[in-house]
Amino acid sequence: MSDILDSMRRIFVPIHKEGYPFILIALAATIVLGFLWSPLGWIGTILTVWVCYFFRDPPRVTPIRDGLVVSPADGKVSLITTAVPPAELDLPSEPMTRISVFMNVFDCHVNRSPVAGRITQILYTPGLFLNAELDKASEDNERNALVIETGGTKIGVVQIAGLVARRIVSFVKEGDSLSPGERFGLIRFGSRLDIYVPLSTQVLVGLGQTAVAGETVLADLSAKEPARQHRVG
Repeated sequence: MSDILDSMRRIFVPIHKEGYPFILIALAATIVLGFLWSPLGWIGTILTVWVCYFFRDPPRVTPIRDGLVVSPADGKVSLITTAVPPAELDLPSEPMTRISVFMNVFDCHVNRSPVAGRITQILYTPGLFLNAELDKASEDNERNALVIETGGTKIGVVQIAGLVARRIVSFVKEGDSLSPGERFGLIRFGSRLDIYVPLSTQVLVGLGQTAVAGETVLADLSAKEPARQHRVG
């Protein structure tokens, strides 16, 4: 029996509490639509299942070592470039390495801390809802930015709303201490995260690579690891 229960736990991924209201709304709509016309009820059922899937919050195994920067989001590494961080942040007004992870509507949207450290700044900025894959979304879109101090180094983590996303949710406040892989927020429904690290940081992912929040190592602040080569297969 314990083996069966363990298998069921593996199949049914936990759902984040932020998703419960949306699941209840989708379920209520499904019941109403089913009474009106049964095919609509089936469409509502599919929508309800998708809402449950969207708000899934699976456990993650986070690699821990001083200097490692793990992905704060599930999704595709859409950009690796050099850019000046948002002017409103308490970061140097000089270029830093920016790694962008794009989340589509099928990715898990719970965001996790990329490093162990203390939040020195949180700043929400209203803006547009352009396609989050566009480079200018970093400056024009609605966003919520955190500065995390880790081992004497400050990095930036910016939650960016997208074309469909209309709500950025934060679970933390300034002064909080985070562990690597600890949940700090989520975005509904489809968006992007930008991570700003010093230019001396060794990037360990490639463009187009699929990142897993709290598990995939994006970079090494201490540059202890050599650069990695990547190929598309």
